[in-house]
Amino acid sequence: MVKMENYLDVISRADLRWDLFFKQVPLTFLAGAIVVAVLLWFLWKVRDQRDFIYGPKELGATNEGLKLFYGLVPAILGIHVAVALLIHGIQGRLFSAHHILEGLAPHWIGLAEITIALSLFYGGLTYVSAVIIGLLWFLGIDLLGLRSMLESIQYLGYAAFFYLAGRGPFSIDRILFPKMEPVTNYTGYALLSLRIGVGLNLIIYGLVDKLANIPYASYFLDERIFPNVVAIPNDIFVMFAGAGEVLAGILIVFGIFSRTTILITLGCMNALLTVSNWNELVDFLPLYGALAILLVWNPSDSTQKLLWVEGIRRPMPERSGREYNGM
Repeated sequence: MVKMENYLDVISRADLRWDLFFKQVPLTFLAGAIVVAVLLWFLWKVRDQRDFIYGPKELGATNEGLKLFYGLVPAILGIHVAVALLIHGIQGRLFSAHHILEGLAPHWIGLAEITIALSLFYGGLTYVSAVIIGLLWFLGIDLLGLRSMLESIQYLGYAAFFYLAGRGPFSIDRILFPKMEPVTNYTGYALLSLRIGVGLNLIIYGLVDKLANIPYASYFLDERIFPNVVAIPNDIFVMFAGAGEVLAGILIVFGIFSRTTILITLGCMNALLTVSNWNELVDFLPLYGALAILLVWNPSDSTQKLLWVEGIRRPMPERSGREYNGM
C-alpha cells in the first residue's frame, strides 16, 4: 500500500494538469458546484437565511453564555494554531508538513513558527505574532511558490483574525500588555476574515489537489477501498470530491447554510484521517478549530456580531475576595 506521506509528497511536487482540467468533464463538475451554490443561495433566501441545523440560540444558549463563549474563541483558536505551528517549526516546514524548506530556511522559519506558537498559546504579544504570520505567508511565496501558499491561505485568515481580535480576555496581553491589544473598532470583522480564509482554502484544495491534479489524486485511491466505497472510477470520484470542496468553500465564504456545510465538511475530514497519518492531523488542526467556531457563529444574525464584540472586550474573570480568603 502506498504510504499517505509519500502520496502527499508526490502530489505537492507534481505539476498541475491544467490540460486535463480544461476538458469537458472536469469543467462540468466545477460548473455544477457553482450552479448548486447559486441554487442553495436562493433556497437560503427563501428560508429567511435559516440553516437546516439548529444553532445555540435554538438549543437554549443565552446572550451571556454566548458572550462567554466568544471570549474563549481566540484562546481556542490560538491553541489549535499554536500546536500546528510548533510541530511545523520543529520539523522546519512552513505552515504544512508538505512544504519542505531547504538550506538555512528551515532553521529561521522554524524559529519564527515556534516563537509564534508560544505567543498564541500563552496569549502574549499576539498582535505582533499576527503580523509575523502574514509576513511569513508572503515570504513563503518566494521560498515555496504561490501554489504552496495558496494551499495555506487559511493562515492569512488567521493572521487577520488575531490582528483584529487579539487573543481575547483569557490572555497575558489582557493582563500585562493591554496597550498591545488590537484597536477594538475592527474586532467585528475578525470572524469574517477567518471565514473567508477557511472557505478560500477549501476552494483551493478542491481545485489544486483534485480537479487540476486528477492523475495524482486518483493514485492515492488505487490501492484503497476507502473513501471511494461506491465503486465508481477513481477519476470520477476525485472530481466529485474536488467539486464538493469547491462548493463547501463557496458556501462558507458567503455564509450560506454554514452549519450544515461545516458538519458535512468535518465528516469528510474525519473520514480522510482514517487513511491518513499524524502529519495530516496536524495540518488539519487550524482548520478544525476554525470550523468548530464557525459552526456556532451565525453570520446572518445581526446580534451575533454585537455579542462577539462584547465577549472579546470583556475583562478576564476575577475570583471574588471570599474565594481568595478561603484558600
